[in-house]
Amino acid sequence: MPNSVTLSRLQSLIREGIDRAHPLPYWVTAEISELKVNYSGHCYLELVEKGGENHVPKAKANAVIWRTDYRMIGSYFSAATGGQSLAAGLKVLVRVVVSYHELYGLSLRITDIDPAYTLGDMAQQRRQTIERLQRDGVFDMNRELSLPEAMQRVAVVSSRHAAGYRDFMKELSASPYRFEVTLFDAFMQGAEAENSIVEALEAAADRSDEFDALVLIRGGGSLEDLWAFNEPP
Repeated sequence: MPNSVTLSRLQSLIREGIDRAHPLPYWVTAEISELKVNYSGHCYLELVEKGGENHVPKAKANAVIWRTDYRMIGSYFSAATGGQSLAAGLKVLVRVVVSYHELYGLSLRITDIDPAYTLGDMAQQRRQTIERLQRDGVFDMNRELSLPEAMQRVAVVSSRHAAGYRDFMKELSASPYRFEVTLFDAFMQGAEAENSIVEALEAAADRSDEFDALVLIRGGGSLEDLWAFNEPP
């Protein structure tokens, strides 16, 4: 019978080797592909690095922010980015400790974050979207349209539950003029906002002859709430 070790002993050897090879934390750039905060307050993430024209993941790792660190890191990140919460799709620069567990394998424990990196990436994405729209010749199309002198038939893309929509209707009702308003209901924030807004705009475009103008009411909100409006077409 050949010399052997138990599985737990092998895992222990791997953990000891990783601990010796990586005793110090690293600053790592990655994209958050998944994020979940469990009932205990710990935040579990999946980090990826994408490459190539199709942005196929070339590296992936599980990560965790323990409850006590998450309260501090999450609050700091939100305050520094104007209300943006940590979420899937964000590119981040995080300080991590490499760890290995006999049952759960390799993972990264996040102990700090640099919000300036995420802000820079968000600004770059917005700038690239604007440049693409300008190259396609559609960035100024809305400004080139003329409004009719009597603008009474109005299509509205908003959420029927949004305070901004209610305020808009209140102002119209106080006007001495009569308006015909057709609401195209959409999610204006959250993960479903982008597709929902596009679908509402397309539905309104199919009936464009019925309206004098279209109003998009996004309301206020944090950077996270409004990020759907910066997504590339």
